[in-house]
Amino acid sequence: MSDSLSIELTAPNGKKYTQPTGLFINNEWHPSSDSTKITSINPSTETEITSVHAASASDVDKAVAAARKAFKTTWRDTTSTERGELLYKLSTLVEEHKEVLATIETWDNGKPYTVARDEDLAEVAGTLRYYAGWADKVQGSVIDTGANKLAYTIREPVGVCGQIIPWNYPLGMAAWKLGPALACGNTVVLKPAEQTPLSILYFANLVKEAGFPPGVVNVVNGYGKVAGAALAQHPDVDKIAFTGSTATGKEIMKQASGTMKNITLETGGKSPLLVFEDADLDQAVKWSHVGIMSNMGQICTATSRILVQEGVYDKFVEAFKQQVKEVSVVGDPFDESTFQGPQVTKAQYDKVRSYIEAGKSEGAKLVLGDTAPKPHEDGGKGWFVSPTVFADVKSSMKIFREEVFGPFVVIATFKTEEEGLELANNTTYGLGSAVFTRDIARAHRVARRLEAGMVWINSSQDSDFRVPFGGVKQSGIGRELGEAGLRAYTNEKSVHVNLGTWL
Repeated sequence: MSDSLSIELTAPNGKKYTQPTGLFINNEWHPSSDSTKITSINPSTETEITSVHAASASDVDKAVAAARKAFKTTWRDTTSTERGELLYKLSTLVEEHKEVLATIETWDNGKPYTVARDEDLAEVAGTLRYYAGWADKVQGSVIDTGANKLAYTIREPVGVCGQIIPWNYPLGMAAWKLGPALACGNTVVLKPAEQTPLSILYFANLVKEAGFPPGVVNVVNGYGKVAGAALAQHPDVDKIAFTGSTATGKEIMKQASGTMKNITLETGGKSPLLVFEDADLDQAVKWSHVGIMSNMGQICTATSRILVQEGVYDKFVEAFKQQVKEVSVVGDPFDESTFQGPQVTKAQYDKVRSYIEAGKSEGAKLVLGDTAPKPHEDGGKGWFVSPTVFADVKSSMKIFREEVFGPFVVIATFKTEEEGLELANNTTYGLGSAVFTRDIARAHRVARRLEAGMVWINSSQDSDFRVPFGGVKQSGIGRELGEAGLRAYTNEKSVHVNLGTWL
């Protein structure tokens, strides 16, 4: 790596490492063609970490050309067993480098280091290993149509895949997309979020070290309106996979429509969590806290609308308030005791603050929050938001309807199961949902009627890479993870062989 395309850095926890800063194309590092840079900011201190090259449309062209060449000349015809072995090597390298990768994620994103290291990186390695196992098991079928014909299907790779990654789980969301794409024989041009480009650049060197041929995985940092748009519109990109906001997802749909690209979209959410009177209240409180306050509330599936049956409403609100006070320790993300770090950017910080003001002006009851913690001795720098809880929220209120994407939760009450379901489904979104009850019949009945791609019964946010993930309504199109994740990266071709129908 050329000196101008990397920098030696020392993270706040003392970890020293070499940070790539270029564009990763054809297993080599390149500067951007127009010298545009993106500055990465530490959200805990509001100070610059480093700057990385930002891809222009012509740089995206180069990456797509490299991916197309690799697809045609090497990767498509690499045996499925070999593809699996390479993914397995990559998962092992991720485990070996997990402390550096977690350090970068915490520094660049603000999430607690213990979470990045023990949860996120475990999921990255686990997802890659899971799809390594699938690589040689993607199979077609023979369909019996009679003695005069042999009909069979082949599951073929889609081709060149553009993958646009969000900033809340930079490596995690990359693994969700890279694993199935590579297992199925596709090549990839991946654009990390402009807010958090650093960890995936370090990861790119591991892709090369694992032995993936040049051009199979390319990483182009860049601004969404430039590099993201170029990728979505590119005539030689066969598929776009995107995780991010619903508004951006709609724009990507428009941009991809010019060439009728295959698309997978995982977008926003305002997920409900229903607590019935017969629920284990202690468990409901603890899981509700995990469901919204994890990762600074920056989770698309966050159960950010808690709906509580009226008989236990007051008791729940008080217990939830105490749980937040005790567990949501806000502070330096490198401190082992920290539960909640800063929001990722000033824009996110300002957005959450604006919803706090909206909640107060609409007349919701502010149970907790609206203070600005100052965990640093340097005058309180950093985009930290106090965990915020509004109760007595009405379905007409802005804070009930709109996704906040922060440590911000609304609590409302309902009388009957029917009313609870009506409130839960009163949203344009349909990603996650949760139900707390001891009544097994009710649990399954409510799960069937919730308008969401996923339901948790007596838990929240405990997804698993072996289980399909995705939403309905304006929460997206398609599924990731599990065996379902493979379908997004293959085309099914039917072959008809005439064995005796002679004209």
